[in-house]
Amino acid sequence: MQFHHHGYVSGDPRVQEAAGTGIDRPEELPEEVDVLIVGSGPAGMITAAQLSQFPSITTRVVERRGGRLAIGQADGIQARSVETFQAFGFAERIITEAYRITEMAFWRPDLKDPTRIVRGGRAVDDTTGISEFPHLIVNQARVLDYFAEVALNSPTRLTPDYGWDFSSLEVTGDGEYPVKVTLVRSGGADDGAVRIVRAKYVVGADGARSKVRDSIACTMDGDKANHAWGVMDVLAKTDFPDIRTKCAIQSHDGGSILLIPREGGYLFRMYVDLGVVPEEDKGAIRNTTIEEIIGKANKILHPYTLDVRNVAWHSVYEVGHRLTDRFDDVRPEAIGSVSPRVFITGDACHTHSAKAGQGMNVSMQDGFNIGWKLAHVLEGRSPESLLSTYSAERQVVAKNLIDFDKEWSTMMAKKPEEFENPNDLEDFYVRTAEFPAGFMTTYAPSMLTVEPTHQELATGFPMGKRFKSARVSRVCDTNPIHLGHHATADGRWRIYVFADPSVAGAQSPVSELAKWLSTSPKSPLAATAKGLDADAWFDVKVIYQQAHEDIDINAVPAVFKPDVGPFQLTDFELVYGVVLDEDIFDSRGISRDGAIVVVRPDQYVANILPLCATAELAEFFDRIHTGQSI
Repeated sequence: MQFHHHGYVSGDPRVQEAAGTGIDRPEELPEEVDVLIVGSGPAGMITAAQLSQFPSITTRVVERRGGRLAIGQADGIQARSVETFQAFGFAERIITEAYRITEMAFWRPDLKDPTRIVRGGRAVDDTTGISEFPHLIVNQARVLDYFAEVALNSPTRLTPDYGWDFSSLEVTGDGEYPVKVTLVRSGGADDGAVRIVRAKYVVGADGARSKVRDSIACTMDGDKANHAWGVMDVLAKTDFPDIRTKCAIQSHDGGSILLIPREGGYLFRMYVDLGVVPEEDKGAIRNTTIEEIIGKANKILHPYTLDVRNVAWHSVYEVGHRLTDRFDDVRPEAIGSVSPRVFITGDACHTHSAKAGQGMNVSMQDGFNIGWKLAHVLEGRSPESLLSTYSAERQVVAKNLIDFDKEWSTMMAKKPEEFENPNDLEDFYVRTAEFPAGFMTTYAPSMLTVEPTHQELATGFPMGKRFKSARVSRVCDTNPIHLGHHATADGRWRIYVFADPSVAGAQSPVSELAKWLSTSPKSPLAATAKGLDADAWFDVKVIYQQAHEDIDINAVPAVFKPDVGPFQLTDFELVYGVVLDEDIFDSRGISRDGAIVVVRPDQYVANILPLCATAELAEFFDRIHTGQSI
């Protein structure tokens, strides 16, 4: 974390100085806002946390509940989400309080006595080192708390407006605030009061029964739910030996359980198979009592017993897989001629089972994706056409998620005798680990992501996939750090310059690139609005092929050591050498001739170029940035 560059900070450096819309922020919901977010779930709160970093943008979050979420339904946090938490500054703290998954145990009927279950195998959670971050279990409510803290500590001092229920919206097309939103007070002395808010943009993060989705006439299609599960968070006395290990438990005739230990050392979650839902059920399965769920769980666990002492939460849900036809308000025939004004995220546009642990994770990536794009358009950095990439990118991700979840939930519902091999479930879990970990997302070529023409220059950074961090040595203080951990959620593009073998200060492709970046009117840095710091829109780093002790930091070009803040202090923390026992050039397949790797504000690789390809770099950013700012 960097601070003090605006003057001495004696308090918590995570609390930024109020600025822009955060100065004298009105407590009452304004009549006009730049972005209105409906719903304070994971998708809504990460969108809010991202937008809160932009002082010139008025963002408000409305939530029908009267206050914070107390008990969240989602709990699985994949490694990709923890990488995202790192960008928002709270990965380390949430890891400390979370349960960490390192293995999954697979239980099945004993061949000698099928009425009894036995452990059939174990699978390591991450066998390939796909991320330096772990797979976690933590209450959704705590995730929301952390994002709320980020928003509150931001320059805009953003907090949710609780007690407002969304009623309807209309895209009028009139004036600067063309979206007319009708809200209804959902509690308090003025319960039922109606309020009209006009917005430039609206983000619907209001769940599976989204009224925002209905307001823009999105169609949600998919499979009818045909299998039911009882889910419970409980404290219990049990002799089941793997009660603190994630387990898939299959019984001979009693169904199956997915066991998820929870944070804190005692609480655990069970998804208990309630079987196929009859056609004539008409929702009756949802009336299954907690006593019936516990009884079913005990039958599956035989010969082990489960004595439930406390139930924190329980529910019954039917597995259904549904996806909307689009994620914004622009109908297919109008794409390219009309810019979207309303967006839907998370469960509002994709629903599936909870057993793959993807709902909250994919929803947060929806919010991360749309958040920075709205900020760039509202600040005048980028054209409105940028917003059309949201639906195009995220709908594909949701479709892939649903396809995966169909296969996983079908396998979880199978009887043991229906598998060709007893290890099929375990093998599927290991074989597909990259997808549930959140790392299969690959954005297709668009205005934001180019064709992989120069992929051979950095094979470890696949085009369109998230930037996989690796360790480097920071020259100024000799600290070994993870390069990707400094990519904070500040809306900036990252330009990583991986140097050729030349030393700092020598005439080389890097020195030529540095000169062009700092002096050419075609350089993307030239688009940065006047009056802002040189690094306000772009985070430019250089990684040399030498160890830190062999790099003369005074010889490093100035573009990699920008002067920032009111005192124009030099930022020395953007210059790196290699860690000799973990050379990033080797571990990420980077050409020894050097390369430029461009990474989006949401951490996905957008472009890879040779060091000399300045014209291509300029062309890439020309279509993204307008060069103007409000």
